[in-house]
Amino acid sequence: MADEDFTTGDSGASNTYPQQCSALRKNGYVMLKNRPCKIVEMSTSKTGKHGHAKVHLVGIDLFTQKKLEDICPSTHNMDVPHVTRKDYQVIDVSDGFLTLMEDNGDTREDLRVPDNDLGKEISKKVDHGDQFMVSVLKAIEEEDVVAIKAMTS
Repeated sequence: MADEDFTTGDSGASNTYPQQCSALRKNGYVMLKNRPCKIVEMSTSKTGKHGHAKVHLVGIDLFTQKKLEDICPSTHNMDVPHVTRKDYQVIDVSDGFLTLMEDNGDTREDLRVPDNDLGKEISKKVDHGDQFMVSVLKAIEEEDVVAIKAMTS
Protein backbone atom coordinates (compact mmCIF):
# COMPACT_ATOMS: atom_id res chain seq x y z
CA MET A 1 0.00 0.00 0.00
CA ALA A 2 1.27 3.49 -0.84
CA ASP A 3 2.41 5.86 1.88
CA GLU A 4 -0.60 8.11 2.24
CA ASP A 5 -1.16 10.75 4.88
CA PHE A 6 -4.69 10.77 6.25
CA THR A 7 -4.01 13.04 9.22
CA THR A 8 -5.52 16.12 7.57
CA GLY A 9 -8.45 14.41 5.87
CA ASP A 10 -11.79 16.10 6.41
CA SER A 11 -15.09 14.59 5.39
CA GLY A 12 -16.94 17.83 6.03
CA ALA A 13 -19.53 15.89 7.99
CA SER A 14 -18.59 17.55 11.28
CA ASN A 15 -19.87 20.90 9.99
CA THR A 16 -23.51 19.84 10.41
CA TYR A 17 -25.62 17.47 12.44
CA PRO A 18 -29.01 15.94 11.57
CA GLN A 19 -32.18 17.07 13.33
CA GLN A 20 -35.77 16.04 12.69
CA CYS A 21 -37.66 18.70 10.75
CA SER A 22 -40.44 18.91 13.33
CA ALA A 23 -37.85 19.66 16.07
CA LEU A 24 -36.52 22.79 14.31
CA ARG A 25 -37.54 26.12 15.82
CA LYS A 26 -37.81 29.74 14.71
CA ASN A 27 -34.52 31.65 15.30
CA GLY A 28 -32.66 28.34 15.12
CA TYR A 29 -30.27 27.36 12.33
CA VAL A 30 -30.73 25.02 9.37
CA MET A 31 -29.09 24.25 6.03
CA LEU A 32 -31.29 25.42 3.13
CA LYS A 33 -30.04 24.83 -0.43
CA ASN A 34 -26.62 23.93 1.06
CA ARG A 35 -26.31 27.33 2.80
CA PRO A 36 -26.34 27.97 6.59
CA CYS A 37 -29.50 29.93 7.44
CA LYS A 38 -31.30 31.36 10.44
CA ILE A 39 -34.95 30.27 10.49
CA VAL A 40 -37.22 33.34 10.35
CA GLU A 41 -40.52 31.65 9.54
CA MET A 42 -41.94 28.14 9.94
CA SER A 43 -45.33 26.67 9.19
CA THR A 44 -46.58 23.09 9.30
CA SER A 45 -49.26 21.80 6.98
CA LYS A 46 -51.75 19.13 8.04
CA THR A 47 -51.19 15.50 7.19
CA GLY A 48 -52.45 14.91 3.65
CA LYS A 49 -53.75 11.78 2.00
CA HIS A 50 -50.18 10.66 1.31
CA GLY A 51 -49.27 10.58 4.97
CA HIS A 52 -46.73 13.19 6.00
CA ALA A 53 -47.23 16.63 7.49
CA LYS A 54 -44.96 19.07 5.68
CA VAL A 55 -42.89 21.84 7.24
CA HIS A 56 -42.36 25.02 5.22
CA LEU A 57 -39.11 26.74 6.27
CA VAL A 58 -38.03 30.27 5.42
CA GLY A 59 -34.48 31.24 6.35
CA ILE A 60 -32.03 34.09 5.89
CA ASP A 61 -28.52 33.09 4.75
CA LEU A 62 -26.10 33.90 7.59
CA PHE A 63 -23.50 35.41 5.26
CA THR A 64 -25.28 36.75 2.15
CA GLN A 65 -28.57 37.79 3.89
CA LYS A 66 -30.54 36.17 1.03
CA LYS A 67 -33.94 34.66 1.77
CA LEU A 68 -34.15 30.90 1.11
CA GLU A 69 -37.13 28.55 1.38
CA ASP A 70 -37.63 24.79 1.56
CA ILE A 71 -40.39 22.28 2.26
CA CYS A 72 -39.62 19.06 4.08
CA PRO A 73 -41.74 16.22 5.54
CA SER A 74 -41.88 16.71 9.33
CA THR A 75 -40.48 13.23 10.02
CA HIS A 76 -37.41 13.67 7.81
CA ASN A 77 -34.03 14.93 9.02
CA MET A 78 -32.53 18.27 8.00
CA ASP A 79 -28.88 19.25 8.37
CA VAL A 80 -28.24 21.86 11.06
CA PRO A 81 -24.94 23.76 10.86
CA HIS A 82 -22.64 24.10 13.88
CA VAL A 83 -22.63 27.89 14.32
CA THR A 84 -20.11 29.56 16.60
CA ARG A 85 -19.78 33.23 17.51
CA LYS A 86 -16.48 34.62 18.78
CA ASP A 87 -15.44 38.14 19.76
CA TYR A 88 -12.10 39.64 18.74
CA GLN A 89 -10.49 42.99 19.51
CA VAL A 90 -9.83 45.01 16.36
CA ILE A 91 -6.23 46.22 16.14
CA ASP A 92 -5.92 47.51 12.57
CA VAL A 93 -7.25 47.43 9.02
CA SER A 94 -4.80 47.07 6.13
CA ASP A 95 -5.39 46.22 2.45
CA GLY A 96 -9.03 45.39 3.19
CA PHE A 97 -8.15 42.82 5.87
CA LEU A 98 -8.76 43.09 9.62
CA THR A 99 -6.03 42.51 12.18
CA LEU A 100 -7.83 40.87 15.10
CA MET A 101 -6.65 39.81 18.54
CA GLU A 102 -8.12 36.96 20.58
CA ASP A 103 -8.46 36.97 24.39
CA ASN A 104 -5.22 34.99 24.74
CA GLY A 105 -3.21 37.51 22.68
CA ASP A 106 -3.05 35.53 19.43
CA THR A 107 -3.66 37.61 16.31
CA ARG A 108 -5.17 36.76 12.95
CA GLU A 109 -5.23 38.70 9.70
CA ASP A 110 -7.30 36.46 7.41
CA LEU A 111 -10.73 38.13 7.62
CA ARG A 112 -11.81 40.72 5.07
CA VAL A 113 -13.53 43.93 6.09
CA PRO A 114 -17.21 43.38 5.17
CA ASP A 115 -18.19 45.40 2.08
CA ASN A 116 -21.35 46.85 3.62
CA ASP A 117 -22.30 49.54 6.16
CA LEU A 118 -20.73 47.47 8.94
CA GLY A 119 -17.38 47.50 7.10
CA LYS A 120 -17.58 51.30 6.65
CA GLU A 121 -18.27 51.71 10.37
CA ILE A 122 -15.32 49.45 11.28
CA SER A 123 -12.96 51.47 9.03
CA LYS A 124 -14.24 54.75 10.49
CA LYS A 125 -13.73 53.53 14.08
CA VAL A 126 -10.17 52.33 13.28
CA ASP A 127 -9.35 55.70 11.66
CA HIS A 128 -10.54 57.49 14.83
CA GLY A 129 -8.39 55.18 16.96
CA ASP A 130 -11.39 53.74 18.85
CA GLN A 131 -11.01 50.56 20.93
CA PHE A 132 -13.73 48.05 20.02
CA MET A 133 -14.53 44.40 19.38
CA VAL A 134 -16.21 42.58 16.50
CA SER A 135 -18.30 39.42 16.63
CA VAL A 136 -17.33 36.80 14.06
CA LEU A 137 -19.86 34.16 13.06
CA LYS A 138 -18.52 30.83 11.78
CA ALA A 139 -20.51 28.09 10.05
CA ILE A 140 -19.55 25.50 7.42
CA GLU A 141 -15.90 26.66 7.13
CA GLU A 142 -17.13 30.19 6.37
CA GLU A 143 -16.51 33.19 8.64
CA ASP A 144 -17.77 36.74 8.57
CA VAL A 145 -17.90 39.78 10.84
CA VAL A 146 -21.53 40.28 11.87
CA ALA A 147 -21.48 42.90 14.63
CA ILE A 148 -19.49 45.59 16.44
CA LYS A 149 -19.30 45.59 20.24
CA ALA A 150 -18.00 48.19 22.67
CA MET A 151 -14.95 47.20 24.72
CA THR A 152 -15.71 46.03 28.24
CA SER A 153 -12.93 46.17 30.80
